[in-house]
Amino acid sequence: MKFALINPHWSFKGSIYFGCREPHLPIEYGYAKTLLEKKKHEVLIIDCHRENLSVMELRNKVITFNPDYIVITTAPTYLYWRCTPPELTAPIETIEAIKDLDCIKVIVGPHGSVTPVTTLRKLGADIVIIGECEEIIPLLNDKNRNKWKDIHSICYKDRDQIFVTGGPHASNMSLLPPIIWSKATLDQYRHQHHRFDSNESSSGAELEGSRGCPYNCLFCAKDNFRNRYRKRPLTIVLKELDNLINNGIEYIYFIDEIFLPDKELLSALIERNIKFGMQTRIDLWNRQTIDLLNRAGCISMEAGIESISEKGQLMINKQYIISTEQATEYLIYAKKRIPFVQATLIDSRLDSQEAIENWRQYLQHFGVWANKPYPLFPYPGSAEYAKMWGDPDMQAWERAQEYYHNTYTEFNDLQEEHFLHLSEREVRSIHEQRMRITN
Repeated sequence: MKFALINPHWSFKGSIYFGCREPHLPIEYGYAKTLLEKKKHEVLIIDCHRENLSVMELRNKVITFNPDYIVITTAPTYLYWRCTPPELTAPIETIEAIKDLDCIKVIVGPHGSVTPVTTLRKLGADIVIIGECEEIIPLLNDKNRNKWKDIHSICYKDRDQIFVTGGPHASNMSLLPPIIWSKATLDQYRHQHHRFDSNESSSGAELEGSRGCPYNCLFCAKDNFRNRYRKRPLTIVLKELDNLINNGIEYIYFIDEIFLPDKELLSALIERNIKFGMQTRIDLWNRQTIDLLNRAGCISMEAGIESISEKGQLMINKQYIISTEQATEYLIYAKKRIPFVQATLIDSRLDSQEAIENWRQYLQHFGVWANKPYPLFPYPGSAEYAKMWGDPDMQAWERAQEYYHNTYTEFNDLQEEHFLHLSEREVRSIHEQRMRITN
């Protein structure tokens, strides 16, 4: 069978999304493509965001390929499944362009993992995969809907009925193969995520060393995907990494939810001529492991501090195992060895504004960047959402954005513009898309 794996052409205008807007390697599709090709399927990845494709250009590509299945993601990259744009504007535009084609339409991503029935209805798809998608996509090898009931972790429509076959899928990271990207593909992705010391001539890529997080912070939307901490086998990670290096990649960003002090991995990185960035908790490190991190090639560290007070940390369920003073010392120690160190803050509403500003200025004196605390978006699928409203329902995404819109009137230094209401963006997207196709 033939599978077209599509990343929409993302537009973030009017969105509360504050993640990176550059094209990133479609890692979830890289896994899926490798697994599908092992089963002798034909696979085409279409990255509309990177290729800057119009809806008609996308449509023509799909028609030419003539797939049996079309897969569309609702998040720009695996890196941002946990903080995706809440609206479905880009996926709506994508599926509207190809909805009349005779193929099965499949949706993957955080929206369908948290609210599968709602996502299926909004997008008019045939199937929604619930949870991590790369191992489920290859199971879709029969267009006979009567057989879909045997596939776990999907939501699908058969005639006028909608069926759900189980909860979120968590991939077996020990079995996922290395993604062997071609040089031609890597040459198309030049972005070096979260790197601020480079010249534009070097090249970057993303890599996954582990998935999930052993902690349960209130704000993190990970209940339905990328939840339980799982490491990939080191031999697999290094095989994928060596392919990147051999194809000219000079910088990688680990998309891991939390990069732990893994001495085996760090020792292997020391042996390779590679620079990298990652996100972590500073309380998991000490002077010795920070030194090892530096020797391994780390040039960008994003450390989630979130709150500088014990009350604030308790409120968001992120209790540090060291004091704020010790964390501050480690951040400054790291900055003396790592070119870019960021201390990320969120608005816990319990920290003194004066104390926060004094702390930020103190860190900045030593070169550590600390953002102004950004508002906490209550993502459906996070403990914060459940605390406020219970389990996500058909209006979960609209409710969360309405709350955010009504609660926060000022923008932080990670956001760029005013945002539209979620339903307004989605309705406008459908109208504009239909006008483009008609014309």
